[in-house]
Amino acid sequence: MSEKTLIVVVGPTAVGKTAAAIEIAKRYNTEIISADSRQFYREMTIGTAKPDAAELAAVPHHFINSHRIDEEYSAGDFERDALAKLQELFKIHDVVVMVGGSGLFVRAVCEGLDNLPKAADDVRERLNARFAAEGLEPLQQQLQAVDPAYYATADIANPQRVIRALEVFEASGKPMSFFQKKDVDKRPFKQITIGLNRDRAELYQRINLRVDKMIEAGLVEEVQGLVKHRHKPAMLTVGYVEIFDFLDGKITLTEAIDKIKQNSRRYAKRQITWFKKYGNTQWYTAEEVSGLDFN
Repeated sequence: MSEKTLIVVVGPTAVGKTAAAIEIAKRYNTEIISADSRQFYREMTIGTAKPDAAELAAVPHHFINSHRIDEEYSAGDFERDALAKLQELFKIHDVVVMVGGSGLFVRAVCEGLDNLPKAADDVRERLNARFAAEGLEPLQQQLQAVDPAYYATADIANPQRVIRALEVFEASGKPMSFFQKKDVDKRPFKQITIGLNRDRAELYQRINLRVDKMIEAGLVEEVQGLVKHRHKPAMLTVGYVEIFDFLDGKITLTEAIDKIKQNSRRYAKRQITWFKKYGNTQWYTAEEVSGLDFN
């Protein structure tokens, strides 16, 4: 490729993004930037399905295990850091691969983000405590009341998104929809976005199997070790909130496992919907990626 090119691999959880990204990176003898918003954190390994040691050794990866769970790291922070890393990598590679299922973090790098106001720490802590005590539904109802436009388009099943939107409203008195970006920032590199998908039944089977393997690998013990961090934004995600409910005695372990599988399947549907609306994503099965030519 004559111009610098970022190949972005996106898609739902458990579809096979890691393997595909590694295969593409090997083909171009290049490196991978992870855009998975939970794999940044060193303490979250089993529940985030990080690449294993062999996968990490096969191709250089960036932004995996890069931060501590007690460090706040936003999509805006990632935009700044990932663009700096890309500038560095493009000095030695014509192609770089970015992979992840976190739509907001992918968009941050590819298009730029809105300049959102930052709320005081006590606002976030209060909203997180309310979520822990009352669940997500009251927060969703509040968001619908103060910002119906954002509520209609946002991933309202994601506690982080709901809480962040309420933070913005409390910090500024204006709804999230007021700040949403209309123009895309021009990047100094070509972008090719590859979306991976599978037959729905096959994808759901892969998700269920992955959850079983996480439990066998010690997910409960991992979450037990993170109890003191349970109100951090990264913890408010599938695989962690359900185990916290089990540890609190609200549900049985069997119920927690079933909920993780169910919520992971729902999350996968939301990811597919998001990326189908995003940019110029070209969709393939995981097997088709092997034969693709990106020139």
